[in-house]
Amino acid sequence: MKKRWMVLLVCTIVLFALIGLTVRLIDRDERPKVVVVLEGLDSEYWKIVEAGANKAFLDFNIEGKVLAPNSKSLTKATLLKNVLRQNPDALVVAPQQPSSIIPILMEYKKKNIPVLFVDTEADWNDKTAYIGTDNPALGKKAGELLASMLQPGDQVALIGGISVNANERIKGAKETLEAAGIKIVEQQFEYVDDIAEVRSVMSSLLKTNMYQTNSDIKGVFATYDTLALKALKVIEEKGLKIPVVGADGIIDMVKAIEAGTLTATVTQNPYDMGYLSVENALKAIEGETVETRIDSGIDIITKDNAKEKLDFLTQILN
Repeated sequence: MKKRWMVLLVCTIVLFALIGLTVRLIDRDERPKVVVVLEGLDSEYWKIVEAGANKAFLDFNIEGKVLAPNSKSLTKATLLKNVLRQNPDALVVAPQQPSSIIPILMEYKKKNIPVLFVDTEADWNDKTAYIGTDNPALGKKAGELLASMLQPGDQVALIGGISVNANERIKGAKETLEAAGIKIVEQQFEYVDDIAEVRSVMSSLLKTNMYQTNSDIKGVFATYDTLALKALKVIEEKGLKIPVVGADGIIDMVKAIEAGTLTATVTQNPYDMGYLSVENALKAIEGETVETRIDSGIDIITKDNAKEKLDFLTQILN
């Protein structure tokens, strides 16, 4: 009798264990599925966006993943087609080349899959929301910051890549700089990562040579930090001290503030972009109201808060 009772007890324990496992598997399968497709994962900026998205996956119990094109053969369009076949509950995408991906995003719409844009706005009426920086406002804030370091009549260079975000930031900066009586020179770069091109153009803008250590340019606003840091490198090579304001808040830019190389800079909040995009994707999945434009905010980094910002970036990127 005792033996039968023991067998029954063991069977009961096993049964409850199997029930618990089954419940966990069901729960796992029923978690909302969100896919985030970014421009790339090989730059610090996009890694910060990824970190924000991953934190939201964890906080909201979402089955999520962050993807990006990783070769010329795997374009964003191809990647989005692959994701569509997986039938996610929502898609978050950075639409840097909207004309190439909107036809695919229309297929998501047909399947009633919410599509949210992160980082970059694009003209597509069927998107659920845009989560990112108010780029004209960032430009205005950068212009105000740069103007505070200069005098009326000074000349500044506004430099950026060829993109909607860059154009909007430069437009905003021009508005506040011109209102402050600052003269403006604009320059766009086709390849912002090409240091040779940046050196050539910056040398021309600065108008310096081996006999001249002064420059008509008294300040620089760059629409991306990677470009701001390259411009700063050229300025330092020429023995000049000119304020440079960037836009992204990546580690090397914050380090330059902490070290006193630069006075201050304007930053986006890419971590918040990633987090808020996933949080609002979940709201869309659950049928809640989602604002069509969600501002991830703008910060100013100075010597006073540079260490705090640097510690945060170091923590989330480790």
